[in-house]
Amino acid sequence: MAKVSALLLPAERRAISGLAGLYASRMLGLFMVLPVLALYADELAGATPLLVGVALGVYGLTQACLQIPFGLLSDRFGRKRIIAAGLVLFALGSMVAALADSITGIIAGRALQGSGAVAAAIMALLADQTREQVRTAAMATIGLSIGVAFAVAMALGPWLAAVTGLAGVFWFTTAMTAVGLAVLWRWVPAAPRRVKHRDVGMDRGQLGRVLTRPDLWRIDLSIFALHLTLMASFVAVPLRLVEAGIDKSWHGLAYLLIMGGAFVLMIPLVIVAEKKQLTKPVCLLAIATVALSLAGLGLPLSHGAGLFVLLLAFFTGFNLLEATLPSMLSKLAPAGAKGTAMGVYSTSQFLGAFLGGTLGGWLSSAFGLNAVFLGCAALALAWWGIMWSLPKPPPLASEVVALDGASAATQKALLERLARVAGVEDVMLVPEEQVAYLKVNRQTLDQAALSRLLPAAATHSPDAGDAG
Repeated sequence: MAKVSALLLPAERRAISGLAGLYASRMLGLFMVLPVLALYADELAGATPLLVGVALGVYGLTQACLQIPFGLLSDRFGRKRIIAAGLVLFALGSMVAALADSITGIIAGRALQGSGAVAAAIMALLADQTREQVRTAAMATIGLSIGVAFAVAMALGPWLAAVTGLAGVFWFTTAMTAVGLAVLWRWVPAAPRRVKHRDVGMDRGQLGRVLTRPDLWRIDLSIFALHLTLMASFVAVPLRLVEAGIDKSWHGLAYLLIMGGAFVLMIPLVIVAEKKQLTKPVCLLAIATVALSLAGLGLPLSHGAGLFVLLLAFFTGFNLLEATLPSMLSKLAPAGAKGTAMGVYSTSQFLGAFLGGTLGGWLSSAFGLNAVFLGCAALALAWWGIMWSLPKPPPLASEVVALDGASAATQKALLERLARVAGVEDVMLVPEEQVAYLKVNRQTLDQAALSRLLPAAATHSPDAGDAG
């Protein structure tokens, strides 16, 4: 990473730091409510377990509906304008929730927060502002910022709510969004160009190809199920901690210790999955861990130290899947269709969050807290069965080849020659971007032949680390 960082231009450093901070602060605001809403719901008029669950997950519904339109609007009207509009909507939603004294007000605020669906626009702006050879590191920084935001939110949310009340959590989010707007306009450089990037943005021409691939929709189902179980569980997890005798002002410390331990346990498994090409077995192990820990949380095992062991297991499996599922998607997505595949994947994630909150609230209301965990465990078991039949992801990686203004005839000849190189599994030429997208098998790739064809072309591997 140090070598890559040394290659960054000053404008790229500003773009990466500013946009990673924007993304992280937005996710922080969405996640901070998870560990506290169920605890403070009795202060809200009309609150029921079902409506608490809807409030937790409703942001996912508006996100799922609007993330692709926001991305397309940013292509037409400009990235910064659309991102700023989304941040304003997010801030308005935070204020609505902060001022609410009823659960319906919280639901309205959370839905409005989710309507500022600017994730795709932020990623597109980052792609506009970074060169191809450093874009992989830039995207990895965004991914890391999301993981950090989740961990910080789990620790910060309970502490902030204990000091300022539930409204204070939303006012904090509003203030963070105001800072984000200032960063967007004063720190993030203006984009030098605005083009579509097929490894980042949605390409409607590729949508049918992505949706009809059974291996890809299994990955989409996985992220759907993962966030469904997460959101459903947080209807019950905070209350289970209270039952264990932990004062809600100390929940932040409990989550911090659990998340830290889960991160430490996850790292060696991620390394094994990638280096040994064991992503499918590790994925199945993680799903089984999630299923068994949820089943344990719904049984008498979830008391005392057993509660912390089960939560540690759950978050280890959760974090492991958050890391390995995008890697599997990168291997499986066709050349030039990674951005489209990621768009469908993200939509599935948000829909899972919405339905998870609703399902968890209904199960808690109808059958009690144990039913939330047992219901999610049954779903995870079915999910494990579906993923068992997934073919082993091939050791593929993406490469992007800059065409450097080559003529149409030269590009066509290059395309035909690239397709004949051993180990090049798929090629897509995009003249308007002046690039070719390749999927290569690292185990069989004739690197010498590829280098002879591209002696002066700039190439980079967006997911070379995924190749294992």
